[in-house]
Amino acid sequence: MNEELREQVRERYAGAALTVLGGDPEDNAMLEEDCTACLPLEPGLGEQLYDALERADLPNEAVLASLGCGNPTAVAELREGETVLDLGSGGGIDVLLSAKRVGPTGTVYGIDMTEEMLDLARGNAEQVGATNVEFRKGLIEDVPLPDASADVIISNCVINLSTDKPVVMHEMFRVLRPGGRLGLSDVVAEDRLGLAERAMRGSYVGCIAGALSFGEYRQELEAAGFTNISITPTHEMADGIHGAIVRATKPA
Repeated sequence: MNEELREQVRERYAGAALTVLGGDPEDNAMLEEDCTACLPLEPGLGEQLYDALERADLPNEAVLASLGCGNPTAVAELREGETVLDLGSGGGIDVLLSAKRVGPTGTVYGIDMTEEMLDLARGNAEQVGATNVEFRKGLIEDVPLPDASADVIISNCVINLSTDKPVVMHEMFRVLRPGGRLGLSDVVAEDRLGLAERAMRGSYVGCIAGALSFGEYRQELEAAGFTNISITPTHEMADGIHGAIVRATKPA
């Protein structure tokens, strides 16, 4: 079942990348309509969660491929020279924004399981001349980076799509250096909602059915070893389902 769900997610995001690469305005409009389950129900889609000045410096393909529920680069407090890991980097919007923040002495890795998204992201990086970024194919449950190799991990509406979230939490802890931190945007359910109630509000590939509750999210982060955990809702996406900012620290 887990493999079936993962393949559904992969196919969905591969299709999204191909739609953007195709550049057909009608297809892009259909993509935005299809992805509203992953985005705020208030006016605006993924690209509108980013400041206009940020979007202006990015390739249009990176902006169109933004299917997230937040803007993790705005909350991760990135600093010059840091090494950043973006889990589920998609078309590369958060990698490219992070690359500007960490500067030429920093490095940003983007991990994605979808070849089509990786092709899109690499093309976007080439367009803006980003030389401090690297995109690698891999699963967020099995990150292709060594232990203690990142200062910061970001992610945008991706962890809710994982079919094995405890493993993701332990992988994030493994890859972070001591004192490293998380700055995530994700979809989180109110504790009152059981699994069946979450599924009634949206599909798994639509970022709803697979969302952890606030309590479950905290519990999984604590079990992996994280401290200083905060999970702050930012907007309601469906009844009892919220976009949220997740912060945590690996003890020094």
